[in-house]
Amino acid sequence: MEYPKTRKEAKETGAKYYFTGQPCSRGHVALRKTKGCCIECMKEDWDRDNKRRGLLPKSEASKAAARRYYDKNKQLVIARAISRPEHEKAKSRKKHKEANPDLYRVLTNMYRRRHKEATPKWVTAEEKKAMRQLYVQARELTKLTGEQYVVDHHYPLLGREVCGLHVLKNLVVMTQEENLKKSNKLVDTE
Repeated sequence: MEYPKTRKEAKETGAKYYFTGQPCSRGHVALRKTKGCCIECMKEDWDRDNKRRGLLPKSEASKAAARRYYDKNKQLVIARAISRPEHEKAKSRKKHKEANPDLYRVLTNMYRRRHKEATPKWVTAEEKKAMRQLYVQARELTKLTGEQYVVDHHYPLLGREVCGLHVLKNLVVMTQEENLKKSNKLVDTE
């Protein structure tokens, strides 16, 4: 496409952009807007402003708008999240974990305490060893198949209807996808 060479020409012809071939004040040789500045300068300004806004705390109105958008477009948001490449997801998780070490320390302690409190004193050493073996089995299945396997509680430790115990009979190895669908509900497997 042929662009006008000067701003005056662009205004006369009603064009949105013009191209002089000369560098702008910041040194970019790029299209310029008839009503503004160099396109590359605008991109730099947008990037800088977006980074600055990203560091600001979100307002309650902004949070409410985001919540409404999610409620209205839940399937689209989930599909977009699932379609992201795995290395991007891992990078995002790692970044979040590094930014929130105290949160992850608390979550890890809660997880351990929940399992410890849900394990009855009458569980024998052999049963504990068999329980640990289930976790090893889940790890091995993950390595073999490439699909994430986890150990789940048939009766959830923090279920709404019923709370189970951390015992061998209550543990089952399943894919992470199945576990996420199940959440902390009691699902009849029969």
